[in-house]
Amino acid sequence: MSYPFDPKELEFTKRTPSFMNRGPGRPIFNFPIPERDALVSLYRDKKAVWMPYGVESGFFCPSVVPDNIARGFVFEAERWPEPYTTYDDMFGVNWTYVPTVGGAMETPGIPHLFEDVNEWKEKLKIPDPYSWDWDASARLNNDYLKNNGKANIFWFLNGFTFERLISFMGFENAAMALLDEEQEDAMHEMLDTLADLCIKIMDCAIETYDGGIQGFNYHDDWGSQKAPFFSFDAGREFFVPVWQKITAHAKSRGMFTDLHSCGHTEMQIENYIAGGWDTWTPMAMNDTHELYDKYGDKIVIAVVADPVPEDATDDEKYEAGKKYAERFCKPGKVACFSTYSPPVMSDAFARGMYETSRKILS
Repeated sequence: MSYPFDPKELEFTKRTPSFMNRGPGRPIFNFPIPERDALVSLYRDKKAVWMPYGVESGFFCPSVVPDNIARGFVFEAERWPEPYTTYDDMFGVNWTYVPTVGGAMETPGIPHLFEDVNEWKEKLKIPDPYSWDWDASARLNNDYLKNNGKANIFWFLNGFTFERLISFMGFENAAMALLDEEQEDAMHEMLDTLADLCIKIMDCAIETYDGGIQGFNYHDDWGSQKAPFFSFDAGREFFVPVWQKITAHAKSRGMFTDLHSCGHTEMQIENYIAGGWDTWTPMAMNDTHELYDKYGDKIVIAVVADPVPEDATDDEKYEAGKKYAERFCKPGKVACFSTYSPPVMSDAFARGMYETSRKILS
């Protein structure tokens, strides 16, 4: 369905809350449809109404999932108290919260669960997500999820592939396991089991929140600032089949799938696409403009905006937002504004981007 642009849409309605106290929130305009519906239309059905700029979705990392407590990253209806100093994730890996960096790492000095993937059956205890208190989470969160107007995205903060492997056996052992033919069969078997676990948690979330969530975000960092951690072929062999199983199930339940994979990993994008992800937010060290040009019709790319001078006038900021939309918003090939952009998201930039994208898409 097409929604003709009405200038009344540019009327300011309210502002989003500041995320983690990082500057003022973004303006919310008089949208023709709810933010939730607009993002679902783009991510799931590839039919954009406007170019998303970060106001359309909401974090959802409920405390019912032990990983979210362990990582100090609980976002749900009620404000979570100060993070635990240490806490076990769903597999019993202990994490320590580091206040100065605002996150948690595996606690130093505690032995890894195993050092060889062939040991996984005897050393790794697969959790039972059906034993978690989903009913209590529903009572806490369902009104919030259904009434906030956002596309609520349920996050898997560690994923179930390379990042999870690192937490089990350490980075060096995880990297070597991708090269060791003697661990290959065990790796495939373990990853397939973890995919089944991910799917169980998805089903629990979908059924618990009863229409309150619209998609899943999956964390799996594949690179450093300069290069990927492993080859394209290793990603295709070990991780893409797992992702395909997970994303296919999510889509069969009406959910969209969003990948978070940090690092300089643009050479892995065809694996991301093959894995079935609807969208990816590359970090700024990737050439997001080129990625959009080559792959923007196959996966929704969050594109980093060019800097805008701090002393630019509102008219200049508006023009920058307009040019951004003209460049990266085409019917059937719509990007999202990247959270990794420099601090250019002023009200004037947002207005130029929103108005231009609406006119293009309507």
